[in-house]
Amino acid sequence: MNRIFLDHPIGELVAKIQAQELSPDDLMRAAIDNIAEMDGQFHAWTAYRDTGWQARTTPMDGYAVPEKLLDGIPVGVKDIYNTVDFATEMGSPIWKGFTPGNDARAVYHLKRQGAQVAGKTVTAEFAVHALDKTLNPWDVTKTPGTSSSGSAVAIALGQVPLATGSQTAGSIVRPASFCGVYGMKPSFGTIPRTGTLKTTDSLDTLGFFTIHEADLRRGFDAVRIRGLDYPISNSALADESRQKKPTDRPWRVALAKAHTWQYASDYAQKALEGFAEKLTKNGIEITEAQLPSALERSHEIHETIYNKALSYYFKGEYKQSDFVSPIMNELIAKGNMISSEIYKQVLQDQLDLIRAMDTFFADCDVLISLSTAGEAPPREITESPDPSLIWTLAHLPVVSVPQFSSPAKLPFGFQAAARKYNDYLLLDFLDELREKGMIPSRGGLYE
Repeated sequence: MNRIFLDHPIGELVAKIQAQELSPDDLMRAAIDNIAEMDGQFHAWTAYRDTGWQARTTPMDGYAVPEKLLDGIPVGVKDIYNTVDFATEMGSPIWKGFTPGNDARAVYHLKRQGAQVAGKTVTAEFAVHALDKTLNPWDVTKTPGTSSSGSAVAIALGQVPLATGSQTAGSIVRPASFCGVYGMKPSFGTIPRTGTLKTTDSLDTLGFFTIHEADLRRGFDAVRIRGLDYPISNSALADESRQKKPTDRPWRVALAKAHTWQYASDYAQKALEGFAEKLTKNGIEITEAQLPSALERSHEIHETIYNKALSYYFKGEYKQSDFVSPIMNELIAKGNMISSEIYKQVLQDQLDLIRAMDTFFADCDVLISLSTAGEAPPREITESPDPSLIWTLAHLPVVSVPQFSSPAKLPFGFQAAARKYNDYLLLDFLDELREKGMIPSRGGLYE
């Protein structure tokens, strides 16, 4: 395997390109070689550049920003994002060969920052629940996570240094945890959803995976929305009083067990508690989170919103039995039974939770919780409940960190979350932990 990506964060690769020590073609060819070598075994890609690739296309060069954050970097794009040069099939045979003829806004932003699209990564059917062909490289009998599985596996194998994902419940955090990589789900709405598959208006959040912790900030800077057209997020992300911890006190971190703690494996509970003790010994203030009691209904609220929205957006696909999975039809059928009045009420419930969590962060900078209940379960077993969808429902920015290893030597992570729109504060926290050696500088299968 060509190890050109695995040994260097994106910033170092970009510096080598700009110093003409590497070329964009060098990186793309390395990506193609890595994908071609491993994809027949782990199936992370629906399509990718062929080995005859000669040079990157340059139509974005006239629109590129002066400092290209991803100059020449090959990226994987989850197959729910539109791309000009690849089909967008969304994990469904109904849409096989569909070519939208445009790039999703997030893909446009990646290209504007100099990125090259290496190919499209496998997603679950319509980014929902039906697991596709991708295998977990740590143990092929285990699930890689569902919706963003292809992107997480591509990162774990070092095939590209950055790959896009999306999360409506836990579809970035869970694959990141099960595959041992970094996964970021930013604050809701901070990455534009134009040109991507829509499943649930108040939940769908775009994000990405990286090997190196140091690449999270660069990835977020490359794709997030900016400017006065987005006054709320633009103001919050630029507000140093929100984004910088006061220098005269330590970090204040809440250990959040939530109502899903009972489903976590004993070894996972001990791992997170042990990590909290480690943080305390390093001068970080840890308190056990007193979460809003309304969060105990989060799974119920999420399910109602999710199923009702699926029944609306996929009414055309419903009961196309030869092409739609039983689980998808089941969710749509449940959504059809939900009245408009109930849907409006749970949307209000979600808004109340968002406000409650905004108030919660008055007393802490960051919260930490498990990413998943433990290591990846067998492919045929549904994942145990975890906190991922709670923080999605509350619109919080989260990062899954590849911190732990199960007794079977399989990875699982913890997730750090912050107040909505405090994405840079969250990244500052993780950067400090990495610099002090408290979290790994990189994840992935290969050291």
